[in-house]
Amino acid sequence: MQDSFVSGGPRMLLRIEGLAYAALAVIGYAQSGYSWWAFAALLLAPDLGMLGYFINAQIGAATYNLVHTLILPIALLLGALLFANTLLLALGAIWHTHIGIDRALGFGLKYATSFHDTHLGRLTARAQLMSS
Repeated sequence: MQDSFVSGGPRMLLRIEGLAYAALAVIGYAQSGYSWWAFAALLLAPDLGMLGYFINAQIGAATYNLVHTLILPIALLLGALLFANTLLLALGAIWHTHIGIDRALGFGLKYATSFHDTHLGRLTARAQLMSS
């Protein structure tokens, strides 16, 4: 694992921040008018990015990180604004919610060394149980 990662107060702030944007995303989803069943069905979809770990840790980290950064969901929300498209709003909000919940639980972006090595620190045994 990398020698440096976020710890202490800044780590807690990042976790609280994740919870805050997850809450904001749920409010945004409510504005989309889409079904809460769709929300529940798609909430874990970004975790498909973990499938890259079946190839190796480097590809797994890359695919996981691709779908666990805010870049793509922000692009969806921008598209929702530009094109007045509620489907893009709904999808972006679900994706933001997933990432926010992950951050609030301490799941960070992955290093190529191991699934358990994240920018928020090494996943603990408790977190590893939650991720399986």
